[in-house]
Amino acid sequence: MEENLKLFITLLLLSTQATIAAIKINGAGASFPYPIYSKWISNYKAENPDIQINYQSIGSGGGIRQLIKQTVDFGASDAPMKDRELKKAAWPILHIPTVLGAVSVAHNVEGLGSNLKLDGATLANIFLGNITKWNDPAIVTLNEGAKLPNTDILIVHRADGSGTTSVFSEYLSKLSSQWKDEVGKGKSLQWPTGIGAKGNEGVTAMIKQTSGAIGYISLEYALSNNISTIMLKNKAGHYVSPTVASVSAAAAHINDFSGDMRISITDAPGKKAYPISAFTYILLPKTKEKPKLSHVKKFLNWALTKGQDGVINLNFAPLPKELAKAMLNKLEE
Repeated sequence: MEENLKLFITLLLLSTQATIAAIKINGAGASFPYPIYSKWISNYKAENPDIQINYQSIGSGGGIRQLIKQTVDFGASDAPMKDRELKKAAWPILHIPTVLGAVSVAHNVEGLGSNLKLDGATLANIFLGNITKWNDPAIVTLNEGAKLPNTDILIVHRADGSGTTSVFSEYLSKLSSQWKDEVGKGKSLQWPTGIGAKGNEGVTAMIKQTSGAIGYISLEYALSNNISTIMLKNKAGHYVSPTVASVSAAAAHINDFSGDMRISITDAPGKKAYPISAFTYILLPKTKEKPKLSHVKKFLNWALTKGQDGVINLNFAPLPKELAKAMLNKLEE
């Protein structure tokens, strides 16, 4: 009995020492890349058990605020930080693209599936509240032969500060002057109509449970929840579904990776390009005052190399190889 007690105490002490020795890293931000980040963190911990990375999916706006307040070791956002936000930070902030993803336009209209087509102007009119029925003539014209129901359209949008919202509203601003003038682009908006939900998770759940709903979510959330997505007319005039290949096509025209990586690829050129594609970023303070940053950089080095191999399985597109190489060099600066 005494030997068992000694063994228990020894194991407890070893466990306590291991916990104390573990390096804890905190990050927060975008829900858009949460599926791939959570997988990366799990796989990285399996290889590096002394590193504990905690990532909170609180939206891009929340991630930027926490980074500025210095309550996290790194932030994450689909919307690059604005100059005024960068000025509030205690140190320069590196924008490190990690993957590319699609902001899919998802719907819950029985019988329509993923063959429904929209162009940017019509999509903007839906979210402006100008189009309120699924059998509106503007939608009928784009979907000849489809049986569109005479049911109300329910718009679901983000209620929190969101990089997904920023990407989506940037696209609408490019395709609709009314949207640009009356709503604009940004992580948080004054929505003309609709109901709000928190995170990609919340919008996904609301669309899935509400007949007639339409909203915008990361492609992975749509596919993993069996929610139909809409084909969008791209800049070249082709209707394109959100896929890994069409997201990669949206970044194909980028060939300069030397400067500021706050790059927009919405409404990109190319016949196969999906028009609401985006990079998502890790936001990294550039300073020698935070010793944990060296461990964050090691994790990012892993994510930009080994981590890229599995992103397609979660419906994200890997970074172009030259871009990944440029980001590795930037981490060494």
